[in-house]
Amino acid sequence: MIEWDEMHLSMRDAVRKFVESEVKPKREALEREEILPYEILRKFFDAFGVADMNRTRGESDARRAKKREEAIARGEEPPARAKREGPDPQAGIELAMRMIPVIEFCKYAPGLLTALGVSAGLTPNAITSKGTSRQIERWAIPLLTLEKVGAWAITEPGSGSDAFGSMKSTARREGDEYVLNGSKTFITNGPYADTIVFICKLDEGNAPHERKVVSFILDRGMKGLEQSKPLRKMGQHSSPTGELFLEDVRVGRDRLIGETEETRAREGAKETFVSERTLVAAMALGIIEQCLKLSTEYARKRVQFGKPIGEFQLIQLKIAKMEVARMNVQNLIFRQIEMAAQGKSMDIAEASACKLYSAQATMEVALEAVQLFGGNGYMSEFHVEQLCRDAKVLQIYGGTDEIQISQIARTLLARG
Repeated sequence: MIEWDEMHLSMRDAVRKFVESEVKPKREALEREEILPYEILRKFFDAFGVADMNRTRGESDARRAKKREEAIARGEEPPARAKREGPDPQAGIELAMRMIPVIEFCKYAPGLLTALGVSAGLTPNAITSKGTSRQIERWAIPLLTLEKVGAWAITEPGSGSDAFGSMKSTARREGDEYVLNGSKTFITNGPYADTIVFICKLDEGNAPHERKVVSFILDRGMKGLEQSKPLRKMGQHSSPTGELFLEDVRVGRDRLIGETEETRAREGAKETFVSERTLVAAMALGIIEQCLKLSTEYARKRVQFGKPIGEFQLIQLKIAKMEVARMNVQNLIFRQIEMAAQGKSMDIAEASACKLYSAQATMEVALEAVQLFGGNGYMSEFHVEQLCRDAKVLQIYGGTDEIQISQIARTLLARG
């Protein structure tokens, strides 16, 4: 794939029209955190039929889980999940159609996509991939349709990049229940989440490094669960972020994902990171394209020393480097779409490389855009100021640049 086709462009134009009418006018209100992102996102879901499509997908996942449960109850080998073999053009189309809204939304409010990706992506996916049919029907489907807001809680105050090694949150068996304790921070949608996937370690009296990692589904308002007010961040103000505090929260086995302690939550988290890291390229492209658009427009009309600044070579160098970054990140997206159409996907090293380059390129472009605008670029009145602040988190969440470098290198060295 070397360019968007007519179907892609038609979808892009429709999404762009929605974003310019529903997001652009609210950009400042979102930035000042005067409004929440969820109603805008629900309106988008309704306008493009996403809620209905996601409901159908969730119902299909529930049926599949039900068949598995029935087979196990009969003492039979559960049916293996069907794997696509060989080329699958439809998968490429579906991925492209998911990427395009991400690109367009991120031109004005990247935080909206962060909030959406966690609420209707990471959180329900953690349930549909390992959960029971009842759990999918009760919790995942309302998340997939945005009827409920979701949060995926793994990061803790003392952990950061060492998410599992430093994890202190625990679940302890007590009769037929589990008692949960711990705290989480930097949780997207944390202040407003209706449903939370809480990842912790099973305390069986053994050493912390020997404990299983398990996941539970929590609801807002449960006794002992406290959700903080939104934290003030450097950027992505349209994505509410908060803390969670659990003190002796009692839950039944029905809230343990898969209703078993053998769901291998570590693997599920790894799959989540791959998905999150590849999506960063689409977010990056939206920010880069907008910075380039704003910079070229400004360079044409801004006059200094008697001529437009676009006639100065150093300004031309900035714009040229932005275009190179745009082409490279767009090609990474095209690669993902083409791989999906061939029935393939990026492994953890490729996903990390994709995120590393995309995040760094976006930050470089955003800083150059601010520099090109000069003093105006430092003022919040100008959009590039916001985009620069929003871009920085791409180098942090989903694994820092340093973690991506380590993951890439360790994977390559292990291959021999």
